[in-house]
Amino acid sequence: MAHYLYLVRHGEQQDAEHGLPDGPLSGKGKRQAMAISERLGGVPFTRAFHSPLQRAAETAAIMTERMPALKSLPTTLLMDCIPSGPTPDMPSAFEPFFGSVTPEEIDAGQAQMEDAVADFLTPAREDRHDLLITHNFVIAWFVREVLGGEQWRWLGLNQANCGLTIIRVRSAKPPVLVAHNDLGHLPAELRTGLPEEQPY
Repeated sequence: MAHYLYLVRHGEQQDAEHGLPDGPLSGKGKRQAMAISERLGGVPFTRAFHSPLQRAAETAAIMTERMPALKSLPTTLLMDCIPSGPTPDMPSAFEPFFGSVTPEEIDAGQAQMEDAVADFLTPAREDRHDLLITHNFVIAWFVREVLGGEQWRWLGLNQANCGLTIIRVRSAKPPVLVAHNDLGHLPAELRTGLPEEQPY
């Protein structure tokens, strides 16, 4: 038996370029959410969860509207966060990213992701398909966890808006990364959220 996690980054946020911490989806973000819901329409989902932030909640609402048997529940385990802080082995090129991040934010993010991994990356006694609608750094941490990478490795993993990442968790073997940031359901004009160039 296998437990499948379908991790989806929220759709594009309206006015995201102005640095707002949260807000509604843009028109493009709504189209992205509809596209990923069509992509996943045939999956026999067992459960669905989303970050309480508006951009993720709206993405979940659009997706589950097209999946009438599925209701998505908010959970703070999927909130946007900073999963870990700088480590001695982290390349110096990433140091500027942490310039405005407080120790309290790092501690909160670490605690959140420890709980999220313990809650979601667990084997199941039957085939289970869970939909998680969340944020870039959260998905990056799950991928780093599955691959067994150093703590700082999440910094180099990016997900596009409504990109699809799939993880398979099995009881007797390590979890497997089935797909990462799959954008096959999005036409070129809807592929947003990836950095054009790394700012650090």
